[in-house]
Amino acid sequence: MIAEPLKAIEATKMLVEAVPFLGGSTSEKAYNDALAMVDYLIENDDENPLIDFLAAKISEYEESNQRFAAFNTAVDEMPRGVAALRVLMDQHGLSYADLKTEIGSKSLISQIFSGKRALTISHIKALAERFNVRPDVFI
Repeated sequence: MIAEPLKAIEATKMLVEAVPFLGGSTSEKAYNDALAMVDYLIENDDENPLIDFLAAKISEYEESNQRFAAFNTAVDEMPRGVAALRVLMDQHGLSYADLKTEIGSKSLISQIFSGKRALTISHIKALAERFNVRPDVFI
């Protein structure tokens, strides 16, 4: 019976050594490495349970780290669909100009983010296709 817990402890040590973010490291490098690991796993092994562990730690870190406070506040104040769009834009490194095909002019996109205009059904369909997500993400 004692051999199994010892194997688990050793495996945990190896995992934390390979992915320091899981062990509580909050360095910028550990955070970026964890993000890269999630991207890699999603592309190459999307059933891997490590995705869930890393995603939970990343979410916890982003919610509590002062560096993300202004972003989190801004997202909390946006309608859900617009907040999802903002997160996807940030994840993909996109600017307003990059969404011209899906939404239109930079001024229209600005109005959507400021709450003066709403996403239309055609915007939602185009965004869902671009980001390969369900349309209800933007509703």
